[in-house]
Amino acid sequence: MTTLAHEFRATYAFVERNANLIKRYWSWELVWMAYSIANSLSVSYIGLGMEKIGGSENVDGRYLVLYLVVGTLVWRYLSMIFYWITDVIGMERWEGTIEYTLMAPIHRITHMAGQTLFAVVYSMFFTGIILAVTVAMFDIDLSQANLWGGVLMLIAGSLSFIGVGIMGSVLPMLFPERGSQMTHVIIAVLLLVSGVYYPVDVLPSLLQKLAVVSPATYVLDGTRRALLEGLATRHLWPYIWPTLLMGLVAIPVGLWVFEQAERYAKRTGKLHRNG
Repeated sequence: MTTLAHEFRATYAFVERNANLIKRYWSWELVWMAYSIANSLSVSYIGLGMEKIGGSENVDGRYLVLYLVVGTLVWRYLSMIFYWITDVIGMERWEGTIEYTLMAPIHRITHMAGQTLFAVVYSMFFTGIILAVTVAMFDIDLSQANLWGGVLMLIAGSLSFIGVGIMGSVLPMLFPERGSQMTHVIIAVLLLVSGVYYPVDVLPSLLQKLAVVSPATYVLDGTRRALLEGLATRHLWPYIWPTLLMGLVAIPVGLWVFEQAERYAKRTGKLHRNG
């Protein structure tokens, strides 16, 4: 019990450390929040723009707005989790604590648990603010939406993106100069094939096959069914179980990959500060 309590305290320590970073750089967080809100609104206005261009008798602008709003919010949430986890190495380099953190007598799963717990909570809070602003701007009626079902889909999708993020965090460790930029390739591919702003059916057959193995595809489909159609939570299982399965596979694999990369980085002297 003493060991377990120690691990829980260590996990919370990483959560607290990230919270303190947010407080230290609060002005940057406001800038990022303003950018995220503006970006989400810009994408959502495409729906009304298409109604204007195509004519109200041909295009339902309100439905397109809802479709795009859900896509942007879900993607914002998942991508924030991904970036918070992949930035674990870059953040340590910038703060000058990477050697101390990775050499500390602490289990790596404890370190990652604190990082991912903060990422999920902060991303949910961040997304909630964008949702509130978007609902107010577009006067969206969510009275018929299954909000709890949508939240459940986001939580289920978090697991798989945590695993992908842990694997992606290896790049900044192995490639100190450009590793952080390389993680953008991963998220860009997922953005392309997952149907964030359009149905997956419009993609070429090769990309549709890649969409099947993207956890974001199922999260987006399930969340849209819950929020746009009010689908009951018990009927969301066909969208939930693939993301849970991917998470159960991706997280252990990600931890193993990170462990191998960490050993290599320590052996080759790649644990140094950048910035």
